[in-house]
Amino acid sequence: MSASAPAVESLDVADIDRVALEVADLTVDLRTPSGTVRAVDHVSFTARRGETLALLGESGCGKSMTAQALVGLLEPIADVTDGSVRLGDVDLVTAKARTRRTLAATELAIVFQDALTALNPVYTVGKQLAEPFRIHRGLSAKEARREAISLMQRVGIPEPESRVDSYPHQFSGGMRQRLLIAMAVALSPTVLLADEPTTALDVTVQAQIMSLLRDLRTEHDMAVILITHDLALVAEEADRVAIMYAGNVVETGPVAEVFSSPQHPYTKGLLDSVPVHAVRGEDLKSIGGTPPDLHSIPSGCVYQARCPLVRDLCRTTRPPLADVATPGRRSACHFPEEISHV
Repeated sequence: MSASAPAVESLDVADIDRVALEVADLTVDLRTPSGTVRAVDHVSFTARRGETLALLGESGCGKSMTAQALVGLLEPIADVTDGSVRLGDVDLVTAKARTRRTLAATELAIVFQDALTALNPVYTVGKQLAEPFRIHRGLSAKEARREAISLMQRVGIPEPESRVDSYPHQFSGGMRQRLLIAMAVALSPTVLLADEPTTALDVTVQAQIMSLLRDLRTEHDMAVILITHDLALVAEEADRVAIMYAGNVVETGPVAEVFSSPQHPYTKGLLDSVPVHAVRGEDLKSIGGTPPDLHSIPSGCVYQARCPLVRDLCRTTRPPLADVATPGRRSACHFPEEISHV
């Protein structure tokens, strides 16, 4: 990142008061048999209370790796090598394991995309829902069970009193996802990460899950970080978006502004790929080529091999994520003013 470029976006006083999580220059390296690769490259963004920030991009762009780094669930072959993740007064990157365990569920929680594997199959859902209350609040087994039933009712599980002793496999996919959300919000965390929370669910259930997340966000004044590759979901559910490509954030801003007037060619390519105005018999638009191999990320712009605006400057100099257009908009492109002509 350029030394002249701020690590995170400029915020006014009101916004600063609402910041729940501040990520600055987060970098994650992976050790592989063929050498170390950079999976997340100096990623920066902020998440604010009462808002949903979407991390959007193709599969393999670093979204889920970023989330795992935030909650301290990286695989042993992965390391955070640079940057900070500030949750209140705590930097999660340098915090001790005990501090992170204390903050887990009380300040920072995550909803995984595969509810069946995220829930323990050998314990009842009631026991799993009660665990945060017993660990963090010291409730008795009876009191924690009551809280578990209340949570099940809150997230729309029918007949919670009779189903609290059921096992995860006895619930549908949508109900299991509700249970995961219940576990995540049990202790009213400040920040909730939702990693592809509607994957493999039908459209009706997806809408129900997202409606539930909206209600809980408002109820608990949480900051929600939604990780997805679904542009329609982002357009409907998110307030702000951070577009990721090859481990980098290439554009950020309010969703309505980014989608109506993209300031990075990758963002425009994604939006043009949506078949909103498709005509029968005509080819669908797509982004040519493939994302770069992590072992051979170019020294200049990470998008240069697929960009219709590429020039010599793009091949030699990495564009910083800098302010563009209107306040709150940032783009990592040398020629953002030319995007509309692509």
